[in-house]
Amino acid sequence: MSPQPSSTTSRNSGVRSVALPPSPSSEFHNNSTNDVPEKSSEITNDKDVPVVTDYKPVELSEDDGIAERMDHYGKAGGDVHSVPTVISPQNDLEPPDGGLQAWLVVFGAMCSTFTTFGYVNAWGVFQEYYQRSVLSHSSPSDIAWIGSIQYALVFLPGLPVGRLFDLGYFRSVFIPASALLILATFLIPECKEYWQFLLCQGFATGLACGTFFGPVTAILAMWFKKRRGFALGLFATGSSIGGTVIPIVVRSLIPKVGFAWAVRIVGFILFAGLTAANLTLKRRIPPVPSSEGVFNLRMFKQFKSPAFTIYCISTFFVYLGFYTLLTYVSATATSIGVSESFSFYLVSIANASGGIGRIGAGLFADRFGAMNVLIPFTALTGVMTCVWPFTRSTGGLIAVTVIYGFSSGPYGSLVSVPVIETGEPVEVFLVPQYRD
Repeated sequence: MSPQPSSTTSRNSGVRSVALPPSPSSEFHNNSTNDVPEKSSEITNDKDVPVVTDYKPVELSEDDGIAERMDHYGKAGGDVHSVPTVISPQNDLEPPDGGLQAWLVVFGAMCSTFTTFGYVNAWGVFQEYYQRSVLSHSSPSDIAWIGSIQYALVFLPGLPVGRLFDLGYFRSVFIPASALLILATFLIPECKEYWQFLLCQGFATGLACGTFFGPVTAILAMWFKKRRGFALGLFATGSSIGGTVIPIVVRSLIPKVGFAWAVRIVGFILFAGLTAANLTLKRRIPPVPSSEGVFNLRMFKQFKSPAFTIYCISTFFVYLGFYTLLTYVSATATSIGVSESFSFYLVSIANASGGIGRIGAGLFADRFGAMNVLIPFTALTGVMTCVWPFTRSTGGLIAVTVIYGFSSGPYGSLVSVPVIETGEPVEVFLVPQYRD
């Protein structure tokens, strides 16, 4: 068996010699079947990855990133779908934790969650308006199904969309989802019947928003590690800003331009935010070639970890009641004497205080650990949700809403951090993809 490919560094030049395949014109690629390297059945490195040898070296700087290494590899005649494995140096895999491109990604992530979670979190203001106006003939429970489907579909597509992201499908999913969200928003003013609202604002909006959260979280994890909690906190703050701004916009514009144009203006705001997100979001590490297809049993291998499984089950039960207060606080406020003109702003108050909680939680998570922040704040959110139905004054309702928003914010920003930390992915430069 041939020796493993070498990787040496000159102390004077700072240049690393990385083993790469020769060009197609070399003897390595001639027509003789005896010279074609076979799949290695032995494990030749500590990552249990087969390594193909007999490459000629190419001089690469220590600062060359993955993109440059792939470019060198392609020029050398390599085919990412055929043979060699070259493990990327650890410094290529370490997130930069800063820099212009990294913070632009954070900005794009904030724009994406502003237009998705922020828009969905503003549902309470639509619930209240529909109950007293366009859907007054429907029961509050029936109207609430529209918002419930929105919230459900924000998370439901996570598994297939996440798998597509692993296979390299990001733009091809992100752009159609952006178009669907904008189209659904502009169709809402044209709806007249309950089923039409359910289809546009429930299913279409929820499904479009559901394609964003998982991939954007994964992209942020590629750019940040030591400051990941803070980056995810800023990412989640976008939803607080959207959940604060959109209800105020709708409430202010309905008396001036009517409901139809108020929603259309919201549509233009979503268009601007999604455009910024599409222009700035960028994955740092290329996808790993795979021949296993979109769906396979290896997708569920993480469930072998008890910690991962228990945490996923806990998030399922948390989200069953997590948005109850945010959904109904405006609609029920008038029953205890709160004026209709002010009840609209309770959703904005909850989201604004949630923004403060999300940023603070991100900073504390980087210092004390995500779970140490999540547990007490999530428990407080549950307490406020239980106290809310017994509140009988405007001041008390405002206090409950502020505390609920502040305590629920950390869960929205840090919910994915324990999942990421249960198993850091080991990214590689190239992985062999043999085709039988």
